[in-house]
Amino acid sequence: MACADQALAEAASGPQAWLIDDGARLHLQHGPIDLIIHAVGQHAQVQRAYRLAVVAFEPVLHTLANELPLLRCVLKKDSDNLFHGSVAQRMQKAVAPYTDNSVTPMIAVAGAVADHVLSHMLRDCQLDRVMVNNGGDIALHLSPGVVARVGICTDLINGTHTDVVTLSCQQKVGGVATSGWRGRSHSLGIADAVTVLAEDAASADVAATLIANAVDLPDCALVKRQPACELAPDSDLLDQLVTVQVGYLSASQIRCALNAGAARARRYTDKSLVHCAYLHLQGKTTLVGVDPRTRVQPVSYAS
Repeated sequence: MACADQALAEAASGPQAWLIDDGARLHLQHGPIDLIIHAVGQHAQVQRAYRLAVVAFEPVLHTLANELPLLRCVLKKDSDNLFHGSVAQRMQKAVAPYTDNSVTPMIAVAGAVADHVLSHMLRDCQLDRVMVNNGGDIALHLSPGVVARVGICTDLINGTHTDVVTLSCQQKVGGVATSGWRGRSHSLGIADAVTVLAEDAASADVAATLIANAVDLPDCALVKRQPACELAPDSDLLDQLVTVQVGYLSASQIRCALNAGAARARRYTDKSLVHCAYLHLQGKTTLVGVDPRTRVQPVSYAS
């Protein structure tokens, strides 16, 4: 109850904004939403973009709260635009290709908020690079000739990564998202981390969650699960069993789980819903899609 009371108090206090790193980055926070924004360009343009970000961010939480009951519902395929707020509209658009998975728009909320703020920052502003990081789900803008280095997370607990990819605007990657069973949100699978590169952050957010769900061993006694509603009474996952513990797996079990996740990721890359996905489980990695460093279609592998 103390945590819930604290969250309500933070939400009631209104959105907060302050500059960090000697003004190089902007921190926006309201209730559970926590953004770190880094824009690069001419000083006046960056400052203007940060002001636009603050204005765009101010109503986000209350607007989402007003539409929350419907955002927590599974939408029918080819539903008309059901929402008024631009963030909720982005969420509905992001889940539209995945209605067969019985997901709610809430699966895209972190990425959609990042996309929303980024889009407002780019209005009438010329910026070389912008990264809007919403708890690890990143909306990205790169101008021609500018690159960004993005770490591929292998462990959501300590945020470590063993790989870094360099992105440019030619690759058309506008979103990076990571999901796993020890992340901020509950997972139906056992992946330590799944990182997805996609056209925008909301799309990457949805795909990363669903691929992480598919990295699984459904009948494995080493995996402990619990109804989501017992861990978070307001979870849109309701009584679905989410992962709370994963024991030490054998090499064949790891390979089986990664192959299951890779099969789902391959469906998404084949449909051009995502560019690529990096799947991690207990020290092993599978890559599906086009690695930005090679621009060559690799064979999906486990190492």
